Amino acid sequence: MAFIRSIVVLCATLIAPSLAHCTLEQLQAATTDYIAAQTAGQVSTFSSAKYTENFQPANISTGILSQPLKIDSAKSIHDTTDCVTFTEIIVTDPTHPYVIGTQLRWSTHGETLEEVSSIVTDQGDWLFNATAALSWSQKETFYDPVADDKRDTRETLKAAADAYLNKFNDNSVVVPFGIPCARLEGGVYTGTGSPTDNCDLGFPTGIPMLNRRYVIDPVVGAINVFFNFGGPTSSPDSHTFKLLEGKIRYVHTMTVLKCNALPEDPCNA
Repeated sequence: MAFIRSIVVLCATLIAPSLAHCTLEQLQAATTDYIAAQTAGQVSTFSSAKYTENFQPANISTGILSQPLKIDSAKSIHDTTDCVTFTEIIVTDPTHPYVIGTQLRWSTHGETLEEVSSIVTDQGDWLFNATAALSWSQKETFYDPVADDKRDTRETLKAAADAYLNKFNDNSVVVPFGIPCARLEGGVYTGTGSPTDNCDLGFPTGIPMLNRRYVIDPVVGAINVFFNFGGPTSSPDSHTFKLLEGKIRYVHTMTVLKCNALPEDPCNA
């Protein structure tokens, strides 16, 4: 496919070989290829990469990517500095609804697709409701680009995401919430459409968010983080944040459960 064939040519011309740099257009082609592959259940383009589902090694030929899905929504962000992307997929097909988050991660110099990592949530996972997730997300401007003169830096985006996640372990952490702000957790939405909607609705404490892997997109003003919720092997989780002028305005989460309990409970370790 387009991106897979041309990435070698692109990255062979890089002046700074110590850094991973890809163009936005190339990464957009990659996520387009990924969405097409998931729609068709065609894995051949990605079969040479390490493949994981819910942070566990999986067989790509029998995994979720091999299953044709009727996709209702597919939105992506693109990290041109680290050559990594994130795509949020919502499937409301009543035979098997899903909400899926996938990071595509490239080698340091961008020549090779190294990893396809998907978090796959469905019935029984934390607050799962694909139909509600689709409905709420369609009302948002989450993935709209931010005007050039209002874009936050990578450092600002990462600091905000880390503050939010660190607050679960230490309630004294100050999170840069904006107003209005809404959280979409599974299929549950905290926003009401009010200009005073607030995401600071209380946090537990003493719960570490470990093994973080980031996708940072200043053009969209968004950052995605994959991590384990509550411990080194606990619930696989994806949080995606939208910032405007340094403040968090939207949060989307998906959390895989091993048992019917809170993500941080021991049975989910």
